[in-house]
Amino acid sequence: MVKTLQKHGNSQALVIDKALMEALGIDHDSPLQVTVSGNSLIVTPVHVGIGRKKVAEALEQLRPAYSGMLQRLAD
Repeated sequence: MVKTLQKHGNSQALVIDKALMEALGIDHDSPLQVTVSGNSLIVTPVHVGIGRKKVAEALEQLRPAYSGMLQRLAD
């Protein structure tokens, strides 16, 4: 895939298409590691934890079974 830089304020930006983002498992606020190796620019997702979406999904599954205990902990 060939991409070109686009003007973004006083800088240039490389736009990552939605399909690429989905393939990498990233979204608009995912941290990315950018490195240079020779003539190559390498952009790698930095996966820290499981992410907000998966935490919310896990809580939704746990709440019915553990709502009483979670409320006591909150109190």
